[in-house]
Amino acid sequence: MIYVGTCGFSESMKKYFEDYYTVEIQQTFYKLLDIKLLQKWRKMSKEEFIFNFKAFQGITHPYTSKTWKRSNVDVSKFKEKVGYLKPTKEVFGFWRKMVDYANVLKTKVIVVQMPDSFKSNNDNWENAEKFFRNIERGNFEIGVELRGWSEYDIKKFCSKFDVIDVCDLNSRLPTFIKEISYFRLHGSYRNGKINYYHQYSDYELKVILEKVKKLKSKEIFLYFNNVFMLNDSKRFLQLINEFKKIL
Repeated sequence: MIYVGTCGFSESMKKYFEDYYTVEIQQTFYKLLDIKLLQKWRKMSKEEFIFNFKAFQGITHPYTSKTWKRSNVDVSKFKEKVGYLKPTKEVFGFWRKMVDYANVLKTKVIVVQMPDSFKSNNDNWENAEKFFRNIERGNFEIGVELRGWSEYDIKKFCSKFDVIDVCDLNSRLPTFIKEISYFRLHGSYRNGKINYYHQYSDYELKVILEKVKKLKSKEIFLYFNNVFMLNDSKRFLQLINEFKKIL
């Protein structure tokens, strides 16, 4: 089964729930949200709608990250105790909130997006070891997006901690295949940088679909995260429908 959506609600929530069957929530990365708000979203959507979301930045990003400027949490109170999967009471506390979110939303995948500064070194491997050994893993999968790592280390990380290799199909194929695959399409890449202003051509969308069709996962989540994500995702959905008619 292929699920297509966007990173964040790309149109009014009412319209989005009519047009799609899944979304990747972005607000959960920047802020700690009221459970009542999530309950409201769950009630607004159809029963089969799937909410996936990004884990709070207190789990992944150090206090020096610019992303904290958009947060409703005063990171100055935590300083060195947050980010990089550090096995601190603060990080574990934030994770427990993510589990609560997942239970309310009936989430399939929580995405743990690591910053570029999270390198493959001994300290970070030790943090990850203690983090994944001690966290609660409920009725959901964990996807990890590692940036700037070698494919060898990504595969080692994902297999060791039994997590989904979250990647961009335009950049590479996943190194570790599970029953669920998860992709975030950012646009195009120029000189190692992401160009979010890239609009996918019909040919590019067909290439993506061909890659997806070859995967052996039972469920595949594919989210557009470029400036033209609303238009591109709907074109991709149409492409999938046309493919189904051929079968």
